Amino acid sequence: MYDGKRTQKVEKLIEYCKGLQSNLDGKKLYEEYKEYIGTVTPQEAFEVFHSLLEEGVEAGEILEFLGKVINVFYKSLLNYRWEKPKDDRFLMDLMEENEGLVKKTDEIKEILLKGYSLKEKKAKLLPKIEELQQFDDHYTKKENILFPYMENSSPKFQGLSIMWELHDVVRARIRNGIEIMRDKDSTEEEMNKILGRIFFGMLGLKNKEELILFPAASEVLDDEVWSQMYKQSLEYGFPFIERPDIKIESHGEMEILERGRFRTETGELSFEEILLIFNTLPVEFTFVDEDNRVRYFTKPKDRIFPRSPAVVGRDVHNCHPPASVHIVEEIVESFRSGKEDSAQFWIDMKGRKIFIQYFALRDNEGKYRGVLEVSQDITEIKQLEGERRLLKWGKD
Repeated sequence: MYDGKRTQKVEKLIEYCKGLQSNLDGKKLYEEYKEYIGTVTPQEAFEVFHSLLEEGVEAGEILEFLGKVINVFYKSLLNYRWEKPKDDRFLMDLMEENEGLVKKTDEIKEILLKGYSLKEKKAKLLPKIEELQQFDDHYTKKENILFPYMENSSPKFQGLSIMWELHDVVRARIRNGIEIMRDKDSTEEEMNKILGRIFFGMLGLKNKEELILFPAASEVLDDEVWSQMYKQSLEYGFPFIERPDIKIESHGEMEILERGRFRTETGELSFEEILLIFNTLPVEFTFVDEDNRVRYFTKPKDRIFPRSPAVVGRDVHNCHPPASVHIVEEIVESFRSGKEDSAQFWIDMKGRKIFIQYFALRDNEGKYRGVLEVSQDITEIKQLEGERRLLKWGKD
């Protein structure tokens, strides 16, 4: 188990990475550190990236030289021998999704090799690039299921924020690719450039998963965790592979029914009724306690943002993309200090208008007790005009 102490090898690998960051000569650096580079393991790679983050190097800065690091680590990581977990269903789904991705990118390459005009290429490529958006479920399962369990197993896996940053880079490139394919004035050079960037990002992530992420996860997570992760994954999509024909099981909410009823001055409810109400509300909310830990979230029928039980107990700092973490921290601290009591935002997502609100939770003495995040699809609400009285229900 990782104890936070750096070995000499990890220290040397950190020095090598810092040399790349400073744009020192890559060949000279390799010669100086090759004895350490030649035997690096997935666990040590995570220790290196975690240490860089601890020393103040931002995830975005690491991305600038990450490709070079992975290239020189490649041979050692490729030859590293590791065992898959006994319950490998979740892992195998992720790996099969990666193979499905390769097939999709190969289909795109075939179109590029044909003798189509630029206009014809764009028309044929557009649906293929749009299809790549389905792979977001692959990244989301990592962010919401695999990452939390790994973070809980060891501090060094805070370095997963770098991979999350890569997910967001790929998402942005796919959106850009769709825009370019739709733009009748875009050039062939622009088209080829964005496709290269998409391929580099997505296939690069595949390599990083299979060389570093999956071996490291298999060594630190036990079989019960892998089983739980598989069950949680069934609530997500399975891009480019056949969806498992397995019924999604509940994750234990009904166990609390034996504890009786919940009474307040405004009424009395059973725990079952509380869950029914929470999950039927036309909003979804997440509760983060005063220690910045996720403690509860609702499970409405039509979710806006993905959530899995793995996030319960997770530091809210790790529940957001690296680029927006500082904003979340500012909101929480403004609530904690009493400066603010709420914050609100609205975004466009998949053709819908999403309204997001944060509320400070305070007890009867005014003590800060946490944050309630509330998200709602207000697309139809924004379109309302005139009146529709209660008595008109069902008559149009």
